[in-house]
Amino acid sequence: MPVPKGLTALRNSGGTLTATRIGDGQDVLILHSLLTDWTAFEPVLPWLARRFRVTIVNLPGFHGSKPAEASIEAYASRVSEAFDDFAIGKDAIVIANGFGGTVALAMALTHGRRFAKLVLSDVAAGFPPEGRKAFEVMAEKVAKEGLGSVATIAANRVFHPAYLKDHPEAVEQRRQILLKVDPDAFIAACRALTKADFLPRLNDIINPALVLCGGLDAATPPALCRAVAEAIPNARYVELADCGHCPPLEQPGAFIAAIQDFVSG
Repeated sequence: MPVPKGLTALRNSGGTLTATRIGDGQDVLILHSLLTDWTAFEPVLPWLARRFRVTIVNLPGFHGSKPAEASIEAYASRVSEAFDDFAIGKDAIVIANGFGGTVALAMALTHGRRFAKLVLSDVAAGFPPEGRKAFEVMAEKVAKEGLGSVATIAANRVFHPAYLKDHPEAVEQRRQILLKVDPDAFIAACRALTKADFLPRLNDIINPALVLCGGLDAATPPALCRAVAEAIPNARYVELADCGHCPPLEQPGAFIAAIQDFVSG
């Protein structure tokens, strides 16, 4: 994977996990969504890198990270290898979007003492039947027709209609990103989300959390995000108006404004 100037490519000792890194100081670990890759955080990287040492992990199946089993716990176990293998400090802040946020919830339940804070953007602890069905439909479509076949579905889940009207190129951008993903890993992740059900356990999370949600997010509607914030003992909820599933990509300025006090405090 080509790495832009200023970013360092990383691979863990077991060869199962890849990442990119930029900046110095307190650690920030970023987990991207299933329908995006690490570049979804590119608009906010300059701000973060001036304040933190930022490590963006490529989820299993993305950019050289090896696929994992079809469970959120398996993904969380794999991503947790980053803490030791990439020498991430215990004062680290984990920032996660979408599927990466669900993985981060599982990490907080099993490795919560390994990092300090959570910033969860557009995340669900589990999905209602219609949401689970959507992931199963995507998995089946990819199995039959390949990843390029879900580009339009992905764009419509990441962005809202007004954004897509102003940015018609977004569908092709989703296609190009998805074509670089291991299809079996994408299918495994979709099926992992159909089984995720962490809401009853979120009261056990010890990490302070900031939960953000785009008010127009169709993939993870605000009600699911609010439920996460209400279940975590030390959590706060912020909703970003006129924004879809990926605020760091769609509204980087609003995303930074929403998190800056929490991550700097």
